[in-house]
Amino acid sequence: MICQKFCVVLLHWEFICVITAFNLSYPITPWRFKLSCMPPNSTYDYFLLPAGLSKNTSNLNGHYETAVEFNSSDTHFSNLSKTTFHCCFRSEQDRNCSLCADNIEGKTFVSTVNSSVFQQMGANWNIQCWLKGDLKLFICYVESLFKNPFKNYKHKVHLLYVLPEVLEDSPLVPQKGSFQMVHCNCSVHERCECLVPVPTAKLNDTLLMCLKITSGGVIFQSPLMSVQPINMVKPDPPLGLRMEITDDGNLKISWSSPPLVPFPLQYEVKYSENSTTVIREADKIVSATSLLVDGILPGSSYEVQVRGKRLDGPGIWSDWSTPHVFTTQDVIYFPPKILTSVGSNVSFHCIYKNENKIVSSKKIVWWMNLAEKIPQSQYDVVSDHVSKVTFFNLNETKPRGKFTYDAVYCCNEHECHHRYAELYVIDVNINISCETDGHLTKMTCRWSTNTIQSLAGSTLQLRYRRSSLYCFDIPSIHRISKPKDCYLQSDGFYECVFQPIFLLSGYTMWIRINHPLGSLDSPPTCVLPDSVVKPLPPSSVKAEIIKNIGLLKISWEKPVFPENNLQFQIRYGLSGKEIQWKMYDVYDAKSKSVSLPVPDLCAVYAVQVRCKRSDGLGLWSNWSNPAYTVVMDIKVPMRGPEFWRIINGDTMKKEKNVTLLLKPLMKNDSLCSVQRYVINHHTSCNGTWSEDVGNHTKFTFLWTEQAHTVTVLAINSIGASVANFNLTFSWPMSKVNIVQSLSAYPLNSSCVILSWILSPSDYKLMYFIIEWKNLNEDGEIKWLRISSSVKKYYIHDHFIPIEKYQFSLYPIFMEGVGKPKIINSFTQDNTEKHQNDAGLYVIVPVIISSSILLLGTLLISHQRMKKLFWEDVPNPKNCSWAQGLNFQK
Repeated sequence: MICQKFCVVLLHWEFICVITAFNLSYPITPWRFKLSCMPPNSTYDYFLLPAGLSKNTSNLNGHYETAVEFNSSDTHFSNLSKTTFHCCFRSEQDRNCSLCADNIEGKTFVSTVNSSVFQQMGANWNIQCWLKGDLKLFICYVESLFKNPFKNYKHKVHLLYVLPEVLEDSPLVPQKGSFQMVHCNCSVHERCECLVPVPTAKLNDTLLMCLKITSGGVIFQSPLMSVQPINMVKPDPPLGLRMEITDDGNLKISWSSPPLVPFPLQYEVKYSENSTTVIREADKIVSATSLLVDGILPGSSYEVQVRGKRLDGPGIWSDWSTPHVFTTQDVIYFPPKILTSVGSNVSFHCIYKNENKIVSSKKIVWWMNLAEKIPQSQYDVVSDHVSKVTFFNLNETKPRGKFTYDAVYCCNEHECHHRYAELYVIDVNINISCETDGHLTKMTCRWSTNTIQSLAGSTLQLRYRRSSLYCFDIPSIHRISKPKDCYLQSDGFYECVFQPIFLLSGYTMWIRINHPLGSLDSPPTCVLPDSVVKPLPPSSVKAEIIKNIGLLKISWEKPVFPENNLQFQIRYGLSGKEIQWKMYDVYDAKSKSVSLPVPDLCAVYAVQVRCKRSDGLGLWSNWSNPAYTVVMDIKVPMRGPEFWRIINGDTMKKEKNVTLLLKPLMKNDSLCSVQRYVINHHTSCNGTWSEDVGNHTKFTFLWTEQAHTVTVLAINSIGASVANFNLTFSWPMSKVNIVQSLSAYPLNSSCVILSWILSPSDYKLMYFIIEWKNLNEDGEIKWLRISSSVKKYYIHDHFIPIEKYQFSLYPIFMEGVGKPKIINSFTQDNTEKHQNDAGLYVIVPVIISSSILLLGTLLISHQRMKKLFWEDVPNPKNCSWAQGLNFQK
């Protein structure tokens, strides 16, 4: 039953609001207004209205009337008579009732009740509405002004609203059933909160609303209200209120605008200053998000609050921000900290307060790190109480332990306060190097922070600006720039990649150091991608030793990009673990190969090639993959092998066995290998033949004729050696004796000196063969071929003094081998002399070294003894009693 009555009341209420919409609705103002309900033919004098309202208001003669229905089931009003109440709105600016609602069909909604109480008191509410700062909720606060005994009655408030699609100058009538109702939160007595959701697209539309208030069993109806939500925005309070002393010595009050506000705001700032000398308050309205307060004093306290409101157009002031308090110190530095770069000039200002008295600026002195007094030539008197010091052409700050700054002290003539200013000076010369890849698709730039001092809390960022074409002569930092993401690499460098790129556009870039104290920029550099191309390395690199010429030929193919002329650089060296590279430059852009002389044609060479633009721009490419030569025969062997013989057989017989001993050819002589040896025979009877002995180094043949000449040829894949050694075995020549004497002198266990004397001869001497062997062993003989002009020769071998050796010297003529000179022991004459001479060369340096060492030891000992004996003798200059005494006696 109760539910049915309540539904009927709501239907009647909506119908009343619909009827009211035919006429003018009450425009909601940005400030607070009142809803007053009273019986007919009554004046405001009969109502307990809030203080300050006029009592000369005439009777309500409005065109609209709103019924107030009494609930007859309520026990509090069971004996009330039938009464109709009129409700209207009044603003604080206009105390007259500006709009009244008369019930056109209201008699239907009036109950027969005893209204004597309301006839005496009436009903009043304060109403204030605004759009919340997030632009999503329209809020109305309804505050009851009922006096006792209705003050403690439970209130129920409902708000009906509608947002018509279109609203012309004459409001359209919303259709019945188009109103929506929200229940208002009345959790706190005498005040209810009504929340109306407003879509963002409807912020500029007109919102129509009605209030239904139930209090003490009586239902009151308000006239229709209208508002454009966008004109009733109440921003959130400003954020981030803070205060700081500026570089000019002013107090800067700053804050941030609340988010989501679609229009600029104006701000009201109220602050108070409290110091030992002055107390002042101020209230200012500004459009910026900061305010400067001059005349700041040390040892003062400042309290500030800020609120905001729409700058142009209607709106509502936000709530005040939370109070913020800032207290200045007894010594004020402005700025308190400075971050600057090497070579710059900076200044500090100071106000000094000592025992509640501000010190004159003429009596202020400045110190650096309390260790170095700053010259007065760097002082300036700004005012009676403000002193200034300037630093010129600053050097980089050297860290002192955990301190990365210099402390600048402002002091009285006789004392310094413990507070100081901080000066950070860093070197911002950061080198940025860039290279464009060989495909001309991207540019990679690298830079390192190892050259600059790292400050805690600082971040580094590469910024750049791209010009349409080329670089300016002098690059400069542009106010409009873009950041570039750079990533730290394992080698300590930061790397940034530009892709895609414009080859002929100038990229001006610099490193910005961001720090809470400020930002510093490194000197800018401008890079043209086309000028820093790093080509791809040459391809198809080949290396070979040319046959019959003996040169190292290197060939390659140039990369496709860039299309500019290129120069090439070649490095080559013997292949191994650590290659000793040799460099060769090729400046002819059309060259694709080069031939170079190398010392060893039979070794494996490693070869690499790189390239760069011929005009000097750009970078060298990476080295190509190495190419290696293959060892092969280049030419015929340069000569045949050296050889000697061993003759066996009866000396009385003419037939003897001759064994040839061949020394294998080295690579440089064989060029580069020997496949086999060939021995050519020629006898006195014009007999000639050849024998292939393969790779054997010993070969025996029978010597039967008076003269037998042997020539040994070396054969490789190219052919036979041209220059070869001959050896003629001749019976007559074997008796030619030109060696008068032969002496062997042992120098030490690894060297024997062999000397000889020759007699004149008519035969042409070609060379000598020295032959030696240990007679106590059955080992093979050892031999050497030496020049015919030599008269003395040092044989290096392992000799045992107690062993017996045989030394032989064979003269070799064109006609044959002469008679040898043979000795079977070391020569005794002058042996000791040679040994003594050899020992002398060893002993003399030892004696000289020992003498120098002994002399140095004596000098050091002398100094120590002198210090020991004179240690306790006082210095006459320091002891008065010792002056005038002669301590040398």
